[in-house]
Amino acid sequence: MDLLDNPVRDYPWGSAGDIPEFLGVQAGGGPVAELWMGAHPDSPSRVHRNGETRSLAEVIAADPEAELGRRVRDAFGPRLPFLLKLISAARPLSLQVHPDRQHARRAYAAQQAADRAGRDYTDDNHKPELVCALRDGFAGLCGFRPLAGTADLLAALAVPGLAGFAARLDPADPAGSLRALVTDTLTAPADPALIAAVRAACERVAAAPGRWAAACAAYAVVAVAYPADPGVLVALLLNYVELRAGEAVFVGAGVPHCYLNGFAAELMASSDNVLRAGLTGKRVNVPELLRVLDFEPSEPARLRPVPGGAPGDASGVNGTSGVNGTSQGPVADLAVYPAPVEDFQLSRLEVTDLAADLPGGRPQILLCTAGRVRLTDAAGRVLELRRGQSAYLPAADQRTLVTGDGTILRATVGC
Repeated sequence: MDLLDNPVRDYPWGSAGDIPEFLGVQAGGGPVAELWMGAHPDSPSRVHRNGETRSLAEVIAADPEAELGRRVRDAFGPRLPFLLKLISAARPLSLQVHPDRQHARRAYAAQQAADRAGRDYTDDNHKPELVCALRDGFAGLCGFRPLAGTADLLAALAVPGLAGFAARLDPADPAGSLRALVTDTLTAPADPALIAAVRAACERVAAAPGRWAAACAAYAVVAVAYPADPGVLVALLLNYVELRAGEAVFVGAGVPHCYLNGFAAELMASSDNVLRAGLTGKRVNVPELLRVLDFEPSEPARLRPVPGGAPGDASGVNGTSGVNGTSQGPVADLAVYPAPVEDFQLSRLEVTDLAADLPGGRPQILLCTAGRVRLTDAAGRVLELRRGQSAYLPAADQRTLVTGDGTILRATVGC
């Protein structure tokens, strides 16, 4: 097991204080948007092993079977299939979507063969993700809202320029009518006057108690930040989601989303494939976006951790034989956020002084989110983590003893 030294990203939408405060370091004054924990080639974590400091990507590449385990290596190749992040948003991110694996492979191969300047794909992988709030109030937009709700919202806004939106929502063909509406909105010239009217209406609705107050407050913020971006109008069609600490939302392939503000952990497949619909100064490729978007309206996939462990974990928890063959007590609380992917799995552990086994045999990253915890491997090596620190456990670590008084988020594979 290795203590991780993790890189940060200073994107302008980040907050100045959340991540430094969580890590227990002095804030530098500039935005600190993300902290990456993993082996993504763009910004891999670093570990100190055998007397030298190396990137985690280099460590895994040197012996992928020992680091990942044969099953994970065979399923995903010689790379860590997931990436864990801290994310701290002070203002809205881009309105975006991620491709599924099949489309990413085809599009990336075609892009490489074409060798043209405009590039939308950085790799051939999909990028499903799960965002878990680390404090109350993490807010975002996620997925197209069921049409009845959107019709009700538009009626509450009562913006004359949006009358055509409501008229085009067809309950007999929800996905088809959304596709046509979004296509026309994103390909038409920007209408700053309409966006200004939407902003004023959202501020009016947000100022009074009601069903749409919180969502309209968020839409108003987006309109202020992007007063000439048609993505503001598309945002009105999306579900508003606000998470309490410990709650999560899963974002699958094709689901449009936009994180607005708050502090969270984000676990995803190891990819950086992003197609943007707007609310950004970065590249927007509307035709490619429309190929990937899932227009089927639905409620967001809000998740809470499910007690009882996960497939493949039952042999290592709840009072089984522990490190060095000793019998250990149960983990105080082991719960898994159910997500329909094999690339990653997020678990939450409430750790107490009752010693407990953490099962191994696959790569893991442990992030301490509260208190302090102590990890002891089968060789008796000890690693202590305080809030904000993280550790990498290779598949060769078959079992790890966990004690202390704190909370851990555990990232591993789902297969």
